[in-house]
Amino acid sequence: MWGRCSFLARVIALGVIAANATAQDSLNVSLVGFYDTPGYAYGVAVSGNYAYVADQDGGLRVVNITNPSSPVEAGFYDTPGSAIGVAVSGNYAYVADEGARLPVVDITNPSVPFEAGFYYSPGGALGVVVSGNYAYVAAGYWGLRVVNIANPAAPTEVGFYDTPGNAQDVAVAGNYAYVADGWGGLRVVDITNPAAPFEVGFYDTPMDAVGVAVSGNYAYVANRYSGLRVVNIANPAAPFEVGFYDTPGFAWGVAVSGNYAYVADWDGGLRVVNIMNPAAPAETGFYDTPGLARGVAVSGNYAYVADMSYFGIYDCSAATGISSQTVVQPLTWKLNANYPNPFNPITTISFDVPRAERVTVNVYNITGQFVRTLVDDRLTPGAHMIRFDGSNLSSGTYFCRLASPDFSATQKMVLVK
Repeated sequence: MWGRCSFLARVIALGVIAANATAQDSLNVSLVGFYDTPGYAYGVAVSGNYAYVADQDGGLRVVNITNPSSPVEAGFYDTPGSAIGVAVSGNYAYVADEGARLPVVDITNPSVPFEAGFYYSPGGALGVVVSGNYAYVAAGYWGLRVVNIANPAAPTEVGFYDTPGNAQDVAVAGNYAYVADGWGGLRVVDITNPAAPFEVGFYDTPMDAVGVAVSGNYAYVANRYSGLRVVNIANPAAPFEVGFYDTPGFAWGVAVSGNYAYVADWDGGLRVVNIMNPAAPAETGFYDTPGLARGVAVSGNYAYVADMSYFGIYDCSAATGISSQTVVQPLTWKLNANYPNPFNPITTISFDVPRAERVTVNVYNITGQFVRTLVDDRLTPGAHMIRFDGSNLSSGTYFCRLASPDFSATQKMVLVK
């Protein structure tokens, strides 16, 4: 792990930051304010007027962000291990404390946070998310741990799933947990029964999946050596990549708000990526933070970045205000030819939706008999992609039909085995 800088080195570094904050390499993103935490800022969560910073050996720092240009520490709790991640729910902060613990910290009074209880994680706690009465812990080589936190004073493990890789981070949406599993890629775990989670699907991302966020039908994976990967999870049993943006640094953390993904890109700083068209994410702004950007949270126009050197607040309004200039919304319906075609046994079908409407995409055989429904949902405007797997079908000609209340189109597909 990183050693502690000398006091003199930190003072010099802080002086350089203060003197040159406005001179950092940037585009459409500006530094508003910063707080120099005593440790190494690894992760961050924001709730109300406070940011909660996982500060490695500096524990949990509670920072008042009421005035973004002048954030000040309100209180702290010195966790027993190495704080590298944090989630906040209600009056509690749940700290991924790498030294095998998940402290549950009462933050009712931000000036005096204290430990209400803790869970011992067998593989250490590298990432955490809270949903309802459960905390979901990414526990490295020990996979995903499900912890009942209904009683914060006595959190108890109720189930686990041993992922094949090295669980680094986790996000939850509905009945599924999405685990950034290191070299194990993205694992989709059914958590309908917290006592018996099981894997329903996975996508083997290139290289190393270390961060994940979920919004709508997509998972956004921070893949340390290959940037931001956009994965369609409309069918959790068969997630597939629809697009990517290869960031210049090492993508470590990701947050999503509206049509934008915010990537903590290690030596690449903060990157703001327009994801309105998931098939073609495009960068609209960046800020080369002085340290190594590892964690990011977003609230309103501000991105809050834990970058090892300090905790920074960045105004991203210029980056998110230019979407109409950089992303063109489809004006008409369109069903594109599938690719590849002929195919064996998987092909990708893409289509444009100009406005929000209910859409169906069905497959029929050469005689017109119904084969399968691929989409039956109300879709948002934009470009969409789905995967068709013909593994269980015979070779031959099939037809893909896109239909909405006022449009229909058909494309021929040839399956060759």
